[in-house]
Amino acid sequence: MGGAHPNVLLVHCHDLGRYLGCYGTDVETPRIDAFADEGALFERHFVTAPQCSPSRGSLMTGLHPHVNGLMGLAHGDWEIDEGVRILPQYLREAGYETHLFGLQHISQDTDRLGYDHIHSEGNLYPGVSPAVHEANRARNVAGVVSSFLEREAFESPFFASIGFFELHRHREEDGRFGFDADHYDVDDPDRVRPLPYLPDRRGIRHDLAEMHGMVAAVDDAFGTILDALEASGLADETLVVFTTEHGIAFPRAKGSVYDAGIEAALLLRYPGLADGGERYDELLSNVDVLPTILELLDIEVPDDLCGRSFLPLLAGEDYEPRERVFAGMVWHDTYNPVRAIRTDRYKYVRNFWHLPKVYLTADIFASESGREVREQYAVPTRPYEELYDIHETRQEDENVVYEPQYQDVRTDLSRQLREWMTATDDPLLDGPIVPADYDDITAWPDRSADGS
Repeated sequence: MGGAHPNVLLVHCHDLGRYLGCYGTDVETPRIDAFADEGALFERHFVTAPQCSPSRGSLMTGLHPHVNGLMGLAHGDWEIDEGVRILPQYLREAGYETHLFGLQHISQDTDRLGYDHIHSEGNLYPGVSPAVHEANRARNVAGVVSSFLEREAFESPFFASIGFFELHRHREEDGRFGFDADHYDVDDPDRVRPLPYLPDRRGIRHDLAEMHGMVAAVDDAFGTILDALEASGLADETLVVFTTEHGIAFPRAKGSVYDAGIEAALLLRYPGLADGGERYDELLSNVDVLPTILELLDIEVPDDLCGRSFLPLLAGEDYEPRERVFAGMVWHDTYNPVRAIRTDRYKYVRNFWHLPKVYLTADIFASESGREVREQYAVPTRPYEELYDIHETRQEDENVVYEPQYQDVRTDLSRQLREWMTATDDPLLDGPIVPADYDDITAWPDRSADGS
């Protein structure tokens, strides 16, 4: 196994989900696939929220969004609560030199983040200005990271958070949100494999073909970083983590708690521990990543985290697999209060507001894909409860919550979800959660958590 205090590279990007060749998708990602063959891949890694800031906040704190306070987008005035520690702060306290490259999207206050060095301008959100947008493209971030790794010597172990803009949708001149096709290669829409959870329509194929170019850019940039790490002579003493924060920016994915929305890639490589191309199918949550890194680095893991280390799984030691993961959402560009529990076989969803059948984030609504399904999805028909037998309908398109043979499952999962919400002091149990920039709570209606 590598050194006692390995360096850590945490590479992350927007809106990727598991849309990679190594996860069985029809997109070419040779560098990421090769990395998976050299390390460890997690087949069923899910995130706490199907949106950027809340999920990233969970990755960086080991806590669910309603526990750490980041229940909406960071550029929408949501912040991680005071006193909650973030991954770079843990590592900085342990003697690590901490660096931020590219995007972070969890706080407007960069002093709050705990980095010794910030190598990026406008690291909160990609759309600040054309110059900032360009600086945070994967190829440019990778170039800065490569220069950093060319240093002759490092006096202490380092942690680097490396964030790419891609695959975030980009507003085009006509107002449509696409994938910035002028800057990336585009595949042939007729040769793109349709998404199994959406109808096979021309606009959706068009978006997928554009998105493939961004996926290729992420793969190239990740390869550039890996090459620089190898050239530096530090690869054998560096833990490399590649992940993302939620599913791709398509209907029924980003912004939804269906599996396509909360699925995320998780790949690790570390000599002597994760270096043999192992593929794990245990349920994991992204709140588990922080405690795993801390335990690997021999840093004390706090008892009050929502996540738990899966280091014993990697080390071949006794490991009690998760029986369930939790996910949810509160605020994005509108109010969408949802909680969900996912087990090996079932998904139970609790909706706390009168909502469209499928919530479409603003960028998806204004896309070609959104245009194809608006009439079908953007109508206020979502049920109060949803239950899916994933073994029977993997696409979660048949709600069996009222079927007699599933009533014991419905009751059990509903109870487990409420117990978890109670144990974690979920504010949804007390009624609606106001926006971060809204002060007059008395103006809100008195609406209980049971929908009455």
